[in-house]
Amino acid sequence: VQLVESGGGLVQAGDSLRLSCTASGDTICIDAMAWYRQAPGKERELVAVVNFGTYYADSVKGRFTISRDKAKNMLYLQMNSLKPEDTAVYYCNAAPVDRDCARDDWWGQGTQVTVSS
Repeated sequence: VQLVESGGGLVQAGDSLRLSCTASGDTICIDAMAWYRQAPGKERELVAVVNFGTYYADSVKGRFTISRDKAKNMLYLQMNSLKPEDTAVYYCNAAPVDRDCARDDWWGQGTQVTVSS
């Protein structure tokens, strides 16, 4: 499975951005999908997950919306009311449905989101 993110950029506080992640390869092996982010000097953190339901980190709840189009092998993250503290590299993540597919999660290369104050 290959994951490619797009949609990052430089925006001002209060603006919106939509990130996209395109999955290719053995996409039938994908179970849950998620967005993570990593800010400079910080550890990578979970932002949102979608599978049968959704989960959001407290820091983005009410501002970000994760969605998935399985037919198009796409994952999205709609980010509204962006804050400077949302500045990070955002990574697309996919978990394998079982070990016959893969032992580890798949990751995209990341897309930079920078929010100026």
